[in-house]
Amino acid sequence: MGKWKMLAKEVLKGKELSNDEALSILECGKEEILELLDGAYQIRRKFYGNKVKLNMIINTKSGLCPENCGYCSQSIVSTAPIEKYRMIDKESILKGAKQADHLNVGTYCIVASGRGPSNREVDHVVSAVKEIKEKYNLKVCACLGLLKPDQAKQLKEAGVDRYNHNINTSESHHEQITTSHTYQDRVNTVEIAKEHGISPCSGIIVGMKETLQDVVDMANSLKVLDADSIPVNFLHAIDGTPLEGVNELDPIYCLKVLCLMRYINPSKEIRISGGREINLRSLQPLGLYAANSIFVGDYLTTAGQGSTKDHQMLEDMGFEIDYVRNEEPAL
Repeated sequence: MGKWKMLAKEVLKGKELSNDEALSILECGKEEILELLDGAYQIRRKFYGNKVKLNMIINTKSGLCPENCGYCSQSIVSTAPIEKYRMIDKESILKGAKQADHLNVGTYCIVASGRGPSNREVDHVVSAVKEIKEKYNLKVCACLGLLKPDQAKQLKEAGVDRYNHNINTSESHHEQITTSHTYQDRVNTVEIAKEHGISPCSGIIVGMKETLQDVVDMANSLKVLDADSIPVNFLHAIDGTPLEGVNELDPIYCLKVLCLMRYINPSKEIRISGGREINLRSLQPLGLYAANSIFVGDYLTTAGQGSTKDHQMLEDMGFEIDYVRNEEPAL
């Protein structure tokens, strides 16, 4: 038995990776990638079988954000020519939910730009979520920025199942990416969601000039946070942002990052997220041997792969869509 399959077997018995073991995953040679993926798949199969969860985003508010995140086209420091609009009407949110239902999406993600939601915006989302639950019973994830406890309470009572707020990078690298809020601000929002009974979703963006140690630290931080869902984004550098022109990633390295997340967070939903099309390229299908979840459709300000191609990819690989809904609508 090779070393990666042996390590996977130990992880399934409860082993936690040492820092050196974690780094060795990111440093392994290309000739080892298939064995590394095989080990990751043994872990994935233990918890998720051959199923893949589908997620879909609706961008309910675009641009107009006062934060200075270096990767984001919606940031105040970005000159990217994106569409900018305030919170869309409830009918448009419901139309997106109908499309998600049609595509067999399990989780519908309501996303809005900004530092954090106003109480009026929370009320608007709450109204939409209640109707989504009644009509489609979709699992709903909200991603609205920094959250206050009373807002979390409202979202929970409305039926929001999950709240996303990514740590994005390591604590030590955070100030290289943004200075308009702290790493702890992000952690606090995840904790507030957890405290109010909302499933925590928090992930990363790789390819932002971080070190290998930073990536390991991210994986371990998410383990400590106990995030139920971990979106792994690969930087799609957008012209007009501070990270314009950064292109550090290749498909093999992206696969290693996905494997690292699985070995360190064995039982968690690992989602291949933004940038998969341009960074994993032809190796996208292999990522699903480590991850068990993907986005279908477009992202916030960048286009994704066509949903029919995603469904075809899953069918070709012999994966089954994990189409799980709540047993009863949350009223």
